[in-house]
Amino acid sequence: MICVLAGGVGAARLLNGLKDVAPPEEITAIVNTGDDAIMHGLYICPDIDTVTYTLAGVNNIETGWGLKGETWQAMESLKKLGGKTWFNLGDRDLATHMYRTDRLSEGAGLKEITAEITSAMGVSVNLLPMTEDQVETKVTLLESNDEISFQEYFVKHRHDISVSAVRFNGSAEAKAAPGVIDAISEAEVVIIAPSNPIVSIAPIFSVSEISDAIKARKKDVVAVSPIIAGAALKGPADRLLNELGHEASVKGVAKYYQEWISTLVIDTADFNTAKDIESLGIDCLVTETVMTDSQIAASLGSTLLGLKK
Repeated sequence: MICVLAGGVGAARLLNGLKDVAPPEEITAIVNTGDDAIMHGLYICPDIDTVTYTLAGVNNIETGWGLKGETWQAMESLKKLGGKTWFNLGDRDLATHMYRTDRLSEGAGLKEITAEITSAMGVSVNLLPMTEDQVETKVTLLESNDEISFQEYFVKHRHDISVSAVRFNGSAEAKAAPGVIDAISEAEVVIIAPSNPIVSIAPIFSVSEISDAIKARKKDVVAVSPIIAGAALKGPADRLLNELGHEASVKGVAKYYQEWISTLVIDTADFNTAKDIESLGIDCLVTETVMTDSQIAASLGSTLLGLKK
C-alpha cells in the first residue's frame, strides 16, 4: 500500500505517475480540505476535485483547475444579475458541487461522498479527505493585518499580496477522516507530494493525530520538493515560505518537513545542495521532478517506490 499526502496540481500529477507504475487500488491519497469553501451556496473541495478530475483524465490542463471543455453560461448569467463571480465555476463543474452539497444535506460524510464521485468518474485511486470536520485555512495580510479566507487570498487577490501569518481554524478540534490513520499506519511508504508546504500540506499536519501518525512512520516518509532552484513551478509556495520566515529553497523545504520525513527528493537543478540536506539528517535523492509529461511522472513514481523496497 502507498499513502500520499496531497494538495492540488502537483499532487495530482504525481498520483497519475504512481498509478502508471503501481495498481491504483493500492494507492491512497489523503487530500487537503483546508481550502474548502462554500460559494453560491455550494460546498466546494478544490484540491479533492483537482485530484479527481486529473486522475479521471478530464481536467482542464490550461487553467490547472476545473474540467476541460467547460462552458460558463451560469457565471455569465450570475454576473448579469450582479452576483459575485470572482470565484469562477464552470457549468459542468457545478454538477460536482451540487451533488456534494445535496449529499451533505442528507447526512452523508465527505469520505463517502468523495468515494461516490470518484467511482462515478472511474477513478480507482482511493481519495480520502484529511478530515470530515471543518478546518479553514486563514491568511493574514501583511499591510492591512486583515484575516481572509484562503480562496479570497488565492483567487480573489490572485495570491499577489504579502502575508504575515497563516493559520488553520478548527484544526485543534478536528479528527482525521475515517480510514486516514489506517492508510498511514499500513502503508509501505508515505509520500508527501510536491504540493505547497504552507497551504496544502501544513493543513493536513494541523490535525494532530495525522501529524503524530506521520511522525511515527518517519523512517518511511519521503517528500518531493515543490521548490526547484529557489522557485515554485506554479503558485505562491516560494513567496509564502519567504514571507513566513522560511527559506525558499530545497534546504528550506527540508527544514520545514524535518519532523516528519527521512528522505527528500529534489530536482537535478538542485544537485549541488544534496549535502546541505544530508547535514540535517535527511537522506537526499536527486532526480528529475518536473512532471512535464506522463513518462516523467511515471519515472518519478517508480523512483519513489524504489526507495523503500
